[in-house]
Amino acid sequence: MNQLKPFIQSSRQRPTMAVVLTLAVIGSLAYAVQADTKSKNTVDTSTAAIRHLRSTSEAFSAIDKAVSPAVVSIQVERTLNGIASNHPLPFNDPFEMFGEDFAKRFFGDRYEEFKERKTVPEQPRQKRISGQGSGFIVTPDGVILTNHHVVGEADKVMVQLKDGREYEAKLIGSDPRSDVAVIKIDDKNLPVIPLADSDRLDVGEWVLAFGSPFGLTDSMTAGIVSAKGRTSVGIADYENFIQTDAAINPGNSGGPLVNLDGQVVGINTAIASRSGGYQGIGFAIPINLAKNIRDQLINEGTVRRGFLGIMIQKLTPDLAKSFGLSDTKGVLIGDVSKDSPSGKAGLQSGDVIVELNGKPVVRPGVFRNRVAMLAPETDVTLTVLRNGQRKSISVTLGVLPNQGEVTLQGKAQPENVDKLGLSVQNLSKELASRLGYSAQESGVVVNQVASGSLAALAGIKPGMLIREVDRQSVHTVAEFRQAVKKSQQEGVILLRVQDKEFSRYLTLRWED
Repeated sequence: MNQLKPFIQSSRQRPTMAVVLTLAVIGSLAYAVQADTKSKNTVDTSTAAIRHLRSTSEAFSAIDKAVSPAVVSIQVERTLNGIASNHPLPFNDPFEMFGEDFAKRFFGDRYEEFKERKTVPEQPRQKRISGQGSGFIVTPDGVILTNHHVVGEADKVMVQLKDGREYEAKLIGSDPRSDVAVIKIDDKNLPVIPLADSDRLDVGEWVLAFGSPFGLTDSMTAGIVSAKGRTSVGIADYENFIQTDAAINPGNSGGPLVNLDGQVVGINTAIASRSGGYQGIGFAIPINLAKNIRDQLINEGTVRRGFLGIMIQKLTPDLAKSFGLSDTKGVLIGDVSKDSPSGKAGLQSGDVIVELNGKPVVRPGVFRNRVAMLAPETDVTLTVLRNGQRKSISVTLGVLPNQGEVTLQGKAQPENVDKLGLSVQNLSKELASRLGYSAQESGVVVNQVASGSLAALAGIKPGMLIREVDRQSVHTVAEFRQAVKKSQQEGVILLRVQDKEFSRYLTLRWED
């Protein structure tokens, strides 16, 4: 038995070693499987795509570090005059609600006291409201660009820098027509942002929007330039907006829109939104336009714009066809003020402007901005189409008055309509005087417009004067009817209508 003991002990140990070896093998396999699984789920950060994204992030961070010290948060206060109510109750006056008998029963012995308090006259009171926006420093001594709608009507403007310094700013000047304003703080060696040439900006470029959206200072968002030259947005009188999908929200107004060189290409101004928040469409004023306004406000204290004295409108396909043109490039002159620079130079209603100083004219809004950017007394050359012939006309610009030129966009004209839907009468001296037309005007007066008719949809209203039909003057109702009847053969009727001071062209399409 003693001889067998070592064997038994040895045999008892062998299964134990086998188990240990088996577990070791299983552990190794599990580790290998785990390591293989982990390697499959781990991102390879060495790929070119990841390196490219890292470089983009680094670029954004570098721009933020360079630009944000010169971006300011603006707090404004404004005083509104109002009326302070001295009624004893916070809601409706019980005397007016139920009458005096009810009031006597309700107040009893105190009725006379309440009646006396009721008759105390209302006193004026002042109410202070506050707002916020953004801006950016453009000179080391503290000149700041922002929006008119941020600071233009403020009584007090406070500016805060990223480093926490606060200043009360002085309003240098503000231009509501372009929504550009200039303010200044008193200090030296302030951080500044360089300004770019916004004319060189391309659609698709990366841009960064800086500002204080919803009061959250030192914020930056990224996007691209979605479009250029946006006009007729309805934000300002003179519009040439950069459209971007970089997030712009309330409070961003006045902040800079910056390119990848850390240069300002525009001033963040507005958003297109149904909810009031970011929806991917923001607008910025091109910095070239803002620089022009800034220089005039600083040097002259006001903005003087070039003025032609014409009524311009968009050249629609129907209008182009009526004037014998092959395309819609250019702007149509609807009216010319007699004593204006254009009137003196010989421009006429019906002329189509196709060039300004040798450069093509395509849209009314862009043309209007180009003229306004020129200084008064500047000589310009307009190339026009008149009765199919090209003519060059030199004009010396005047100074834009308060009203200035008016751009008509025209309304979409319905098709397949069987009648105009209006009635007219001869223009008498008495009627001309009552409607505000001069005794020398000729045409027929619109006295009724049927609801939903072709004329109504085209924007014709009672009191308007129809001066021409298909470019032929009409003086009587008979001439008007004859001209309208003749136009049915062409399918489209061209009317020149006048509303008080200005006239314009309209096209109405007959049913085929």
